[in-house]
Amino acid sequence: MFLAKTLPLILLLATGAAWAQDQSAEAAQQASTTAAAAAVATGQVPPTPDFLEHMVDVVLEIFNVRNSGNTVTHYVIAALFLVGAVLLRRAVTNLVFGFLRKLAAKTRTTLDDKLFPALEVPVATFIMLIGIFAGLKVLKLNEVTDRIIGYGSTVAFSLAIFWGLLRAFDAVLDHAQEIALKKQMGVAAFMPWIKKTLLTVFVVIGVLMVVQSLGFDVKALLAGLGIGGLAFALAAQDTIANLFGSIVVAIDQPFKLGESIKIQGNVGMVEDIGLRSTKLRLIDKSLVVMPNKMVAAESIINLSRFTGRRVEQVIGLTYDTTAAQMEEIVAEFRRLILAEEEVDPDSVTCYFRDYSASSLDIWIVFSVKDPDFHRHMALRQRLNLAFMRAVEARGLSFAFPTQTVHLEGEIARKLAGVKPAALS
Repeated sequence: MFLAKTLPLILLLATGAAWAQDQSAEAAQQASTTAAAAAVATGQVPPTPDFLEHMVDVVLEIFNVRNSGNTVTHYVIAALFLVGAVLLRRAVTNLVFGFLRKLAAKTRTTLDDKLFPALEVPVATFIMLIGIFAGLKVLKLNEVTDRIIGYGSTVAFSLAIFWGLLRAFDAVLDHAQEIALKKQMGVAAFMPWIKKTLLTVFVVIGVLMVVQSLGFDVKALLAGLGIGGLAFALAAQDTIANLFGSIVVAIDQPFKLGESIKIQGNVGMVEDIGLRSTKLRLIDKSLVVMPNKMVAAESIINLSRFTGRRVEQVIGLTYDTTAAQMEEIVAEFRRLILAEEEVDPDSVTCYFRDYSASSLDIWIVFSVKDPDFHRHMALRQRLNLAFMRAVEARGLSFAFPTQTVHLEGEIARKLAGVKPAALS
């Protein structure tokens, strides 16, 4: 009877307690949400746990350190992190990279010989940063100091990773340049400024990534840079035109370093190809610096890329040469030319061509197989000397500009009666 009367009362009290508990939980959740929103609004957001915090938490649990303040144990653990980082850095640099260097020495490629030394210092720096910031996170510091350490660790680790990637990228570009020079590829002359351009782009991307990791709005920054870049582009039109001119030269490759070219009436050897200009060393050893936009727009004659050389000359004999002598000397000239191995026999042309004002002209044309200039000139000299000997052997003479005056009538008779001594 008593149980029947009290059971509804017990149920009513239990229901009321459960409702009160639910209300309090809901209120606590709302308060937590409000506090988080306020923290976000004021910028005082607790830092998100990273791998350093997880590592520190694990170490503190191992040592069963639960005190909220700094104790001797905290300082000991911080010191252990620093000592451990130093020992790990030495082990990695001496053992791991030592083994990798020995392994790289046994391979045929030289890329790993450049890559492993380039990564050694950034990896050692990354290990030391882990030890330093892990030791700092063990210590219980104030909120401002923790925030400064958080920003510092973000920047330091980002720069260390970026530094390692930059050195690796630089090693790869050096290896590509070495291969281009070894194989005498046309792009080898442009590898220095290609390397500078790619490294500049890589640095810009790395800086933007570091800025993004710090919580800044990179899009707004790029929008501001876009407006400033427009003004910069308007002020640097010539520089941009020269840059695109260098790109055109790099793609077309009308010349290489060390080649002789003719451009705008200037004949000389290409001494340097830069981002803004091309330097040409003239025959008189003077230096001409030409903007690349001009180089890309002008016609260029490459004097170092002859596939052969063509010779054309005219030899004039005097008018007292008889037809038989002319026929004989033309045949001799043709024989002398065909006797040279460097001459293309199908290109030889030798004929008595013209009656000029003071000479009988023999026209000679032939092609030389070897494009080398010095060998070409040596051949020309041999043939010219052979032509002289052939003309002298037949009692003939080379013609030179002369005029013969024929006088008639009274003047001729008077001059005919004058003694030679009187004329002189």
